Amino acid sequence: MNPTNRVSTVLPLILGTALSLLAACSDDSTTAPTGPLRILVTNDDGVGAPGIDAVVEALILDPSNEVIVSAPAEGRSGTADNTIETAPSCGTGAADPGSTMSGYTEDVWAVDGCPADSVLYALANLYPNDPPHVILSGINEGQNVGFVSGGTLSQISGTVGAAKTGACSGVPALASSQGEGEDIDYESGLVEVLRWLEANRGALLAGQLSLDNITSINIPTCDTGVIRGRVEVPLGTTIPDYVPSLLAPQDCESTLENPQDDVEAFFNGFVAVTPVPSNSNDTCDKLN
Repeated sequence: MNPTNRVSTVLPLILGTALSLLAACSDDSTTAPTGPLRILVTNDDGVGAPGIDAVVEALILDPSNEVIVSAPAEGRSGTADNTIETAPSCGTGAADPGSTMSGYTEDVWAVDGCPADSVLYALANLYPNDPPHVILSGINEGQNVGFVSGGTLSQISGTVGAAKTGACSGVPALASSQGEGEDIDYESGLVEVLRWLEANRGALLAGQLSLDNITSINIPTCDTGVIRGRVEVPLGTTIPDYVPSLLAPQDCESTLENPQDDVEAFFNGFVAVTPVPSNSNDTCDKLN
């Protein structure tokens, strides 16, 4: 079954679960900010990729969301936080309306550029009055874990780079990445994206989420077993001996407990929730 179609069949259930989580975690305060949440969605796999399609299809089911999509016209993986000024091979920077997303054709822009260009284009052109409250980058096809010299994925990821570009421009951001597998499990990734969004909705509406870091979530795709839980962990700086490469399958039948970083957590079947400094790679400095 096509991954996009498979995800679309469970979107109402997933959205209902996320809203239930929000109700369970929220307090009774009547002063909490309300109103539509302005969400900019981007990625590095291209505007028609199944991961971004799944996110948008879920977001538009909730009338409290206002969604605009601005993403590369085609896949630009591995471009980090580069723009066409530093990576001319990304394109010209021009943007065209239109979408290959299933069921959604409004407010979708395909940018001939790097992921960072798609964010900068949106902030400069698609929000004439108020900026978005949050940028959701992903769900990426493939994991983006670790901060390892000579083997890092988080630092070369265009999905992470787009999120950092947003934070450096004053908008909190989430980067989400789904692990490689026999059948990439965007359903589990979508649950985590919606969970994070609902847990932080109040802070986003109030402008209270820090811009010093973006949040990077890496969700395993379990060829066998099931996701073992969710942990908040730092970026890994080493690759364990049992991980042949940062592109290896995830072991959701592992018995390892208390992972110490995102690499260890992810490859042992945990969802890894990790703060990534917005200015790593000097992202903010490049924009000034």
